[in-house]
Amino acid sequence: MEVISLKLDEQMLKNIDSALKKHNFSTRTEFIRDAIRTRLSRLEKDEIIAKLASLRGAFKSKTNLSDEEVRKLVFEERAAKFGIKLD
Repeated sequence: MEVISLKLDEQMLKNIDSALKKHNFSTRTEFIRDAIRTRLSRLEKDEIIAKLASLRGAFKSKTNLSDEEVRKLVFEERAAKFGIKLD
């Protein structure tokens, strides 16, 4: 693991410390790592959604699947990647 240095203003540190207590994080580092993981996952999801939007309708001519069926398949694939179990 690599060490990085990070400067934060006092108010942000107070907000982080408040969140530590409220959400049971044991350290600031744990909180910041979780925030980074969450943001990276959100960015990946946004990229996938943008790609799907750009391909909208393109699958109809190449498959017998509707746009909704394609979206459902991609959603299930993404859910599995992030460990989300669907009923």
